[in-house]
Amino acid sequence: MTDSVAVVGGGAVGVTAARALAVRGADVTLFERGEIAAESTGRAAGICYDAFAGRTDAAVAARAMTRFRELAAETRFSLVERPYVWLAREGDETRAEAIREQVPRMRERDRAVELLDPGALAAEFPALRTDDVAVAAVARDAACADPAEYAAVMAERAREAGAVIRTETEVGLTDGPTVVTPDGTVAFDAVLVAAGAHTRPLLAEAGVAVPIKAYRVQALVTEPIPASERVPTLYDATEGFYWRPVEQCGTGVDGRASEVRRGAREGGLLVGDGVEKRDFDPEDWDRTADEPFLASALERVDAALAPGETRPSEAERSWAGLCTATPDRDPLVGEIESDFFVAAGWHGHGFMRAPALGRTVAGQILGEDGIEAFHPTRFDGDEQFPVVEGMTVE
Repeated sequence: MTDSVAVVGGGAVGVTAARALAVRGADVTLFERGEIAAESTGRAAGICYDAFAGRTDAAVAARAMTRFRELAAETRFSLVERPYVWLAREGDETRAEAIREQVPRMRERDRAVELLDPGALAAEFPALRTDDVAVAAVARDAACADPAEYAAVMAERAREAGAVIRTETEVGLTDGPTVVTPDGTVAFDAVLVAAGAHTRPLLAEAGVAVPIKAYRVQALVTEPIPASERVPTLYDATEGFYWRPVEQCGTGVDGRASEVRRGAREGGLLVGDGVEKRDFDPEDWDRTADEPFLASALERVDAALAPGETRPSEAERSWAGLCTATPDRDPLVGEIESDFFVAAGWHGHGFMRAPALGRTVAGQILGEDGIEAFHPTRFDGDEQFPVVEGMTVE
């Protein structure tokens, strides 16, 4: 019987799992080397949607959206409903055809999505430039949130359920389900590692190999522009960037703002891209955005807005973050060695899946079945593979 569980990592997935375990009676201690949501969760864009064509992905996304809305109804967590549009431009037939193929499959999964031709896109979202759009799709079941606020609320609920949360506590692992803390080595019945880019080196300390690579991404928030109230969340598959309007919702962690909010006024656009498709050392990487990214991101925003719309001329804030990749673009969720569990490898989709998969891995720790397609033992752990970022349309 699993009585005591250590959760290593205080991001969205870790706090969700800790709360789910505590509610079900487990003795849970969560260890976070910094503050809650200090790493990838605090640097995430906060985009949520259920527009997936695969059966498993669609089911996970649907559960996550339901739980986001339940949390918003019950707590101070804010969820702003906003449609999600993805598109391909003329001359990019490969991605245009992929979008045309995706939407019918999504509709088979009862997703509220539809194809839009340029005229329909312009009619619904006149602030977008559409004259060179080949095809677009829109997901109606989509929203935006502050990831740091989600993590803060879930951490509060985990504490209320009895979990112990130790921040500013860097730990290590050894053979067996034990955690090396500043106060000594502590044995647990199970250890869950949900530490994002730090997951691979942490598990390596216990002799467990996982095929996870950390790749660098970048984002900025523009100065406020009028169009932010009239545009959807957007992914331009041809140009390889996304944006989402920034609303003044969310109070972050203990009143501190996430990267999305810090120093940025309501009415700007959060713009993301700047992907570097190579493996980064999670202890040695640049957390500041590059000047070439800043310039190119603003240029792409300029090109994506309709004629006559006010363009942003500068970024109010920018940053870089780390995402994690796996060989098949699916996460690793479940028991990887006896009494060692992992939840990582999100390809940038960790926050939007956290309400569902945090609970899933908690259930596995307590003896329930998981999701076979995500089981970490499907790999040997030493696979070599190229990094593919999560929003790629193929």
